[in-house]
Amino acid sequence: MWIFGWKGPSGFSARSTAEEVTRGIDGTGLTAIVTGASSGLGMETTRVLALRGVDVIMAVRNLEAGRNVKEAIVKEIPTAKIDVMELDLSSMASVRKFASDYNSSDLPLNLLINNAGVMATPFMLSKDNIELQFATNHLGKENLLLETMKKTAVESGRGGRIVNLSSEAHRFPYPEGIRFDKINDETSYSSWPAYGQSKLANVLHAKELARRLKEEGVDITANSLHPGAIVTNLLRHHGFVNEKSICGVLPSSYMLQEMMKILVLMEILGASTQCYVALHPQVKGVSGEYFADNNKANPSSLAEDADLAKKLWEFSLSFD
Repeated sequence: MWIFGWKGPSGFSARSTAEEVTRGIDGTGLTAIVTGASSGLGMETTRVLALRGVDVIMAVRNLEAGRNVKEAIVKEIPTAKIDVMELDLSSMASVRKFASDYNSSDLPLNLLINNAGVMATPFMLSKDNIELQFATNHLGKENLLLETMKKTAVESGRGGRIVNLSSEAHRFPYPEGIRFDKINDETSYSSWPAYGQSKLANVLHAKELARRLKEEGVDITANSLHPGAIVTNLLRHHGFVNEKSICGVLPSSYMLQEMMKILVLMEILGASTQCYVALHPQVKGVSGEYFADNNKANPSSLAEDADLAKKLWEFSLSFD
């Protein structure tokens, strides 16, 4: 990990911001989808991509929140080109509708940033009766947009990039890694290993997708990354970081405001690696890799298991 400002081979570190890692890059003519773009890392990613000239589609559950974010970004960056579309990754019906609407819109697609997710939730089932973290963080990945990305890559002559937000938590799943036969087993459910399982799935998905795209000879890359230990809406199920509890331990409104400033700064830093992987020329043609702190990193041994990646791919198809 390139922490404390120590720069890695890329020339960047954990302290590099999204604006810094994309400085001088012209994204004009590129179109990106950013999931979970109405808050946190997704919001900052949307802002920086728009700043670099990328046309951004914000894929969000809450349309009103998405439109408010769009309005704020356009106010700051009048040249920003942003649209908002509804997408609930916990619902396969919503995923299919989003993909169908997008594919029929004739919009190009160069960049797909799978940013949305939930973290360490109590046991819950998705709208399709699948454990919520596995459903939202993994099954909602937009494979249904691949044909549009392939078409865009051919017609534009500019390679596509798929970016999966994983986490260092991928190192701490259940002992067997992916519990294929116990995905919905409430009796043995544990929120943090279940989160680790879903984040391991993110790395495995990117690796297997990269292998398949390379085999097809398609100019699209797929990578995964750890964005950093960022406090965002991912932690909405954990009372120790919500405003009410912060107020409880920090009664001073001034101190609360300062804490909020720190959290905003953390989001700015946290979005840098996904912006780096999505846009930087250093990552052109790089596929199947795992990144952290704006540099290549080594994932866990389970995440490097090609057979496990293939098994997960086939297993995931059963939910389509």
